[in-house]
Amino acid sequence: MGRAAELLGTTQGFLRQVGGARLITALRSAGGHRRYSRHQPRIAARARELVDQDVPVEAACHIVIREDQLQEAQRINAEHQQAAATTAARSRAEGPRNKTSWRPVRRRRRPRARVLRRV
Repeated sequence: MGRAAELLGTTQGFLRQVGGARLITALRSAGGHRRYSRHQPRIAARARELVDQDVPVEAACHIVIREDQLQEAQRINAEHQQAAATTAARSRAEGPRNKTSWRPVRRRRRPRARVLRRV
């Protein structure tokens, strides 16, 4: 934890506070030391930037979480748009599979049975 705090230019207390707000989750080593993934210090650094702008720690954590969710949603949207564009381009290149596939089906009417009456 001390090394991560040094790299971020913050204190160990701040990392504990951010961890307490569940913004980052440290894994524990066999010796009981906190271990962070590569992505988590970036999140903590962003929270530190907001705290330096006089935003409360809890609010900074919520903001960082929402920013992360927005970034993920934008990535997923871009993937879906790319997949849709690829599918549309493939459909245009192949052309219609059957020339009459777009036409509605016409049903023939059966002639009505005539009832003969006796007079």
